[in-house]
Amino acid sequence: MPHITIDYSANLSDIFARRPFALALHSLTAKVAGGSVADCKTRFRRLEEVYVADDAPENALVHVQLGLLAGRTDAVKAELSAAVLDLLRTHISGATDGPRPVVHASVDVIELGAAYCKYVEA
Repeated sequence: MPHITIDYSANLSDIFARRPFALALHSLTAKVAGGSVADCKTRFRRLEEVYVADDAPENALVHVQLGLLAGRTDAVKAELSAAVLDLLRTHISGATDGPRPVVHASVDVIELGAAYCKYVEA
């Protein structure tokens, strides 16, 4: 815990600094929601097909889902969501060739279910 999944459009591959974002996100999550940076796990999923609004090719999508153990208040979840969006803006740079994509970003902080359990192979 926390489990973080980040879906992003393929057209962001060259301008989204994913590893630095994940490292900063782990620190931010531990600071705002409590817990340890060492417990954070993030996976990125590159989306080859994304259709936003008018299907213009310059559109891009990033969706961050943070799964936390139960017990955080709605205020903490809202603070974390807003902070993640702010952090995301600092990890997407200008396009190297062509116009910068219009990034549609969202964050969802969810609670892991009561049946959540984990396994770590040592």
